[in-house]
Amino acid sequence: MLDPRWLTERRDEIEESCRRRGVRTDLDAAAQAQLDVAAARTALGELNRQRNAHQGAGKRKLGAEEREAHIAEGRRIKQEAAQIETQLAAAEAALEQSLALIPNLVHPDAPVGGERDSRELRRVGTPPHFDFTPLDHLALAERLQLVDFEAGAKVAGQKFYYLKNEAVLLELALQRFALDLLIEEGFEPIMTPDLARRQIVDAMAFSPRGPETQIYSIENTDLDLVGTAEITLGGLYADTIFDEAQLPVRLAGISHCYRTEAGSAGRESRGLYRVHQFTKVEMFAFTRPEDSEAMHGDLLRIEEEIFQALEIPYRVLDIATADLGAPAYRKYDIEAWMPGRGEGGSYGEVTSTSNCTDFQARRLRTRFRREGATRNELVHTLNGTAVAITRVLIAILENHQRADGSVHIPKALQPYLGRERVGPR
Repeated sequence: MLDPRWLTERRDEIEESCRRRGVRTDLDAAAQAQLDVAAARTALGELNRQRNAHQGAGKRKLGAEEREAHIAEGRRIKQEAAQIETQLAAAEAALEQSLALIPNLVHPDAPVGGERDSRELRRVGTPPHFDFTPLDHLALAERLQLVDFEAGAKVAGQKFYYLKNEAVLLELALQRFALDLLIEEGFEPIMTPDLARRQIVDAMAFSPRGPETQIYSIENTDLDLVGTAEITLGGLYADTIFDEAQLPVRLAGISHCYRTEAGSAGRESRGLYRVHQFTKVEMFAFTRPEDSEAMHGDLLRIEEEIFQALEIPYRVLDIATADLGAPAYRKYDIEAWMPGRGEGGSYGEVTSTSNCTDFQARRLRTRFRREGATRNELVHTLNGTAVAITRVLIAILENHQRADGSVHIPKALQPYLGRERVGPR
C-alpha cells in the first residue's frame, strides 16, 4: 500500500506510474477519501479537547442548574464523538479500499510496456545441440516413469500429478542444494505454513478475487492456501520493529505453493509448467530503504549462480512495467532454455525477483529504528525464487537428456542423489 499522504504530495508521480503500468485507478476518489479521513480525525480531536475541558470543569462544585447543563453538554459531546467515530471508520475503510487498487510506484529505469517489451539483459550458456530427436519433458517423464499425470487428475483433478522414482529424489535434492547455497549466503532456513490469514495475504498484495484469482480460499475460514512462501515469510515479521543492526534479515523459505492458474491454457502450459501445486524454495529479505536496490541485485546474482550450477542455459529479463505485480517496484526474471517448449525450443520463466520497497511493509507494519533515532521507519521487502521445483525439473530433463533415453544429473546435484543419471529404462 502507498503512503496515503502521497495522494496529494506525489499525485503526479502516482499518475505517471499507473500510466506506465497501464492501470486505470480513481485517484480522485482516493484523494477525497484521504481528505475525509483527515477531516474526521481533526473533528474527533476537537471533540476530545472539548471532552477534556468538560471533565475538568466538572471537578469544581456546581449548582443544580449548572450540573444539569454540564450533564447535557457531556451527552452532546459523547453523541457527536460517536457520530464522528462512525464517519471516521467509514472514511478509513473507503481510503483502504481505494489504496488497495493503486499499485506500487515503478522504478524509473524499468522498461515501459507489456510482456513483449521486457528488456533482455543477457544470455548465459548455449542451448544444447542434439544429434537425435529430443523429447519434451512429458515424453521423458513417461518413458522414465517419473511423473504420473493421469493418476493426479483422477485423484485431485487436472494439473495435479504424482512424482515418482528419481523425480522424488530430484525434488529433495533441489531443495537441499538450494538451501545449502543460501545458508552459505547468510539466509536463515525456514519451513513455512501452507496457509495464511487473509489479512496477511492482503497485506502482501496477493488478494485479487473473482474469476481470474490465483488464490485457493478455505471455505468458512479466513485462511488462504499460499501461492508462494513470500506471503508467509513476509507475515512472519508483521507488527515487528527491528533494530537497525538486525538488518538485513535474509530468509530461505520452503513451502508448497497452490495456484488456481485461472486463464492459463495452451501448449506451453502443458505438463509441469503450470500446475496447481508445487514446492518452492523462496528467498525473502527485509532491508533498510537505502539497501534494497543492492539486495535486489544480490538476489538475482544468487538465482544466476543456481542455474549456472545446474548447467542450464538461461536469459535475464528486466520486466516491463505493465507486466509487474502490484507490489513490485522492479522485477527481474530468469527464463531457462527448454528444448521441448514451442517449436524447436524456447525460453520459459523459472525465477523472478522483485523489490517491493515499503509497499508491503506499510500494511504489515514492519519497521525498524535507526541508532539514536526517535521515530521508526518502514523496512523494504524483497523476494526471489531460488528454485521452483517443477519448472527446474522440466529444464533438467529436457536439457540433459541423452540419446540412449537417459537423463544426465548435473554435477551439483550428484552428491545429493548418489548417481550420475536417470535411466534408461
